[in-house]
Amino acid sequence: MIRITTNKGPIDVELNPELAPISCANFLQYVESGHYSNTIFHRCIPGFMVQGGGMDTDMQQKATKPTIENEADNGLENITGSLAMARTGDPHSASSQFFINVNDNKFLNHTAKTPAGWGYCVFAKVTAGMDLVMEMSMTPTGNHGGHENVPLEQIIMEKVEVID
Repeated sequence: MIRITTNKGPIDVELNPELAPISCANFLQYVESGHYSNTIFHRCIPGFMVQGGGMDTDMQQKATKPTIENEADNGLENITGSLAMARTGDPHSASSQFFINVNDNKFLNHTAKTPAGWGYCVFAKVTAGMDLVMEMSMTPTGNHGGHENVPLEQIIMEKVEVID
């Protein structure tokens, strides 16, 4: 279990290392190193998701470890409350950023081992604090330095830690 303590309240998360071992180990490395402390949820889209884990409070991207293999073919789905690894157009480009689905986003699921079909790897689920996540997704946003859907009032991950 992981607790994401934000300036708006806590979010508890349960990892699924059985079905997403690479993604969970990667996430835990970032948690244990303190990487997520004082990062922000920098992308919030109502009815879709909230994304964070890579930008500091000055909207500067933090240095990351090497990217990981995409495990989106693990059978887990991008449904409300699931956490998935964020990535670029390269299916195997996930590093520290993740998102929490606030809707059933099945179009993000794995369909084939092709560039268009890889999908986004689900590796965990919210077990407490989903009301806060939904509230975060509805926060007013704007543009900042080429980034869209940036909350006007920062949502800061003050601390991310293993709680059991």
